[in-house]
Amino acid sequence: MKEVIQQLRGREILNARGKPTVEAELLTSSGITVTASVPSGTSTGKYEAFELYDGGSRYEGCGTRKAAANISGEINDCLRGVALEDLRAIDQRICALDGTPNKSRLGGNALLAVSMAAARAGAAAAGVPLYRWLAGEQRKLRMPDLTATVIAGGAFSFSGLAFEDYILVLSGFEQFSDELEALVAIRRQLERDVRAKYGDFLEDGGAIAAPIASDGEAFEFMLEATRKAGFEANAALGLDVASSQMYSPEDDLYRFGKLPPQNREQLLETYLGLCREYPLRLIEDGFHEDDFEGFGMLKAAAPGIQVVGDDLFATNLARIRRGIQHDSANTLLLKMNQAGTITEAMDAGRFAQENGYDVIVSLRSGETTDDFAADLAVAVGARQIKAGSPVRAERNAKYNRLLKIQAQLES
Repeated sequence: MKEVIQQLRGREILNARGKPTVEAELLTSSGITVTASVPSGTSTGKYEAFELYDGGSRYEGCGTRKAAANISGEINDCLRGVALEDLRAIDQRICALDGTPNKSRLGGNALLAVSMAAARAGAAAAGVPLYRWLAGEQRKLRMPDLTATVIAGGAFSFSGLAFEDYILVLSGFEQFSDELEALVAIRRQLERDVRAKYGDFLEDGGAIAAPIASDGEAFEFMLEATRKAGFEANAALGLDVASSQMYSPEDDLYRFGKLPPQNREQLLETYLGLCREYPLRLIEDGFHEDDFEGFGMLKAAAPGIQVVGDDLFATNLARIRRGIQHDSANTLLLKMNQAGTITEAMDAGRFAQENGYDVIVSLRSGETTDDFAADLAVAVGARQIKAGSPVRAERNAKYNRLLKIQAQLES
């Protein structure tokens, strides 16, 4: 007898930043109960699935009771009695129920919570790990490498640094657990070094938000920490520029902190200069979210660099196709809440891979302790996961889940 959805309940909960988000609870016909909660971003693109808030803005403390009520009401009525074995059919059904191109009627946050819960319940009913259920039996599974924001800057940070995320890019370890141990050691050393110069500092999602003087000094701190921790050979640098936040369409210029205003060509030269001076191997959202040509210029000028589209692609198949046509990038940053359902996110990741792209599964700044993203990264065969500094519970929940997955894959 097939396992079916018996009941869905939605509720408002708080994410790690103390902002409201949505949790879905799903009860199956055999009595299995699962929950799933969704993250939200601070730096968001205009092409992401719409997050429904009671007052319209996540920045004003508005609740998610409307989205939660949609789970308990319309979505529950739509899915009651539906079999759990086919997640794609469930996702298509709730998208059709919403009826908007960006999931704005019921809320992308409501739909994603339900999609995650349905996937988790489907895996539990089948008696297999979530990553295996999502991937299917034929897909060979691997552990992702780590990229982690360790220093914060940009428009939403206290540090005053120009760019949003200063990222460690790790590789070359025999096991995931060794790589995670290295990240922990480097992050601890980095904190000691920054405190020795700047004293106490604020954190931003676990990343250091000290008043570091310049991008160069931030990179030097990071490189010195890798040397002291003994992992210089395994570490490179990355940047998440989040340039859409700093772009002025009125005059077609970018304004980053203390840097002078720059046009596209000048900003490109800034990146190339950093690549020449430092082992910079990853640049995310180097230009604004509609500048496919600018991304292509960076890719052509910096071979060997992961040119990553986040806001550019928004985990959206149509935008990834456009990027491929323009030869704009070589890496997709996959965020499940940008897509709004799990099958849409996975379709985006697999399409990117089929066209020669790397995939990085990324967390958001407003995470919960739900560890779904860890299973998703393994299921889609992501080259990397961007899960943040390993100093906060909402980040470590994903790292701890990945440690368990490693053990299962090795057994």
